[in-house]
Amino acid sequence: MTTPARLLRGVAGTSRDRLAGIVLVLVATIMASEAVRTLPIGSMASPGPGYLPLATAAALGGLGLLIAMRGGGPTLAALAWTEARHALLLLGGCAFAAAALNTLGYRLTMFLLVGFFLGIVERKHPLAALAWALGLSLGSFYLFSDLLLVALPRDAWVF
Repeated sequence: MTTPARLLRGVAGTSRDRLAGIVLVLVATIMASEAVRTLPIGSMASPGPGYLPLATAAALGGLGLLIAMRGGGPTLAALAWTEARHALLLLGGCAFAAAALNTLGYRLTMFLLVGFFLGIVERKHPLAALAWALGLSLGSFYLFSDLLLVALPRDAWVF
């Protein structure tokens, strides 16, 4: 019987490239199963809406398999996790943006996200972080919403 501690020791002894390849293969498997389950695939002559996601999943799975078979690099136990705090802040910011996008709207969510990334995570000058956050949130909204006609969630201040 495998205990959780023994499983964690086994994962910690795996090289980072091998583990990354295995994760890519798992993501590709989920992508492919969702594409096949929810969308018609079609054929080479007449591809359906699920054809490109399935092809992308196949490419991702193949590359993940190559990375897993090559499997070089240090083991996870040998890696120094000096950037763990930084990575967790980035992941937390992305999770916030995904959760708040429909509630706060695109412009406000992107303003807060870019401001958080530049002001808190990267510790840039507050005025520079504010200017970049404002410019990127409004500029990207104009590009996607007005020029490319992508329907983005609007916030309470519809302008």
